[in-house]
Amino acid sequence: MEYTVQKLGQLAGVSTRTLRYYDEIGILKPARINSSGYRIYGQAEVDRLQQILFYRELGITLDVIKEIVTSPSFSRAQALKEHREQLLDRRKQLDLLIKNVEKTIASMEGRMTMTDQEKFEGFKQKLIDDNEKTYGEEIRKKYGDDVVDKSNQKLKNMTQEQLAEVKRLESEVATTLAEAFKTGDPGSALAQKAADLHKQWLMHSWSEYSKEAHAGLAQMYVDDERFKAYYDQNQPGMAEFLRDAIHIYTGMKQ
Repeated sequence: MEYTVQKLGQLAGVSTRTLRYYDEIGILKPARINSSGYRIYGQAEVDRLQQILFYRELGITLDVIKEIVTSPSFSRAQALKEHREQLLDRRKQLDLLIKNVEKTIASMEGRMTMTDQEKFEGFKQKLIDDNEKTYGEEIRKKYGDDVVDKSNQKLKNMTQEQLAEVKRLESEVATTLAEAFKTGDPGSALAQKAADLHKQWLMHSWSEYSKEAHAGLAQMYVDDERFKAYYDQNQPGMAEFLRDAIHIYTGMKQ
């Protein structure tokens, strides 16, 4: 079956402006343009739009989505399986938060007691689950199960103040790194500040620090496509810049 841009927009629940923009940036081209000048979409385009919306729902930027769906190695079947796993993980997290809310209500009504630790279990578990899902295999292979398990336990034992500090540092690393990137010099004072903030952020989960481990993690940011996509999502080349800044910071690169 074929669709005009208006009918496809109605079918998918997106605006015609969005579909035209997807055409402009090359992420979703129509199958053809008819004699009246209308964009016409076929089954392949419908399937691609579904994939794009799946990725958008998971919070992936359009630049990264374009790289994924236009790659010669892209497999729709494999992508759907990955979507399913990610959605199941999201449902698991929602179940945790619902349980947390129900316990909080019961505590407020005097039907049970709830420790301060329990109040934030759902939020901390989400951080752990997200990290395990995205990077767990690589991190465990590189550092071992014992190191990763201790790191996860350290996160679980954090107070709300400590958790807030982790979030603050994460945001400050991103902001400082973006400003440092504009200088083009990973050895600049601003870039080295970003590397030091990154170390401070790490130490909230690492039991001990080593320059070698820090440098190795920075190299993984470049070698692993998922890490690279995360750091490069707003500015291509950011992963390499952070790697170089950390290597200078740790003395691994002069």
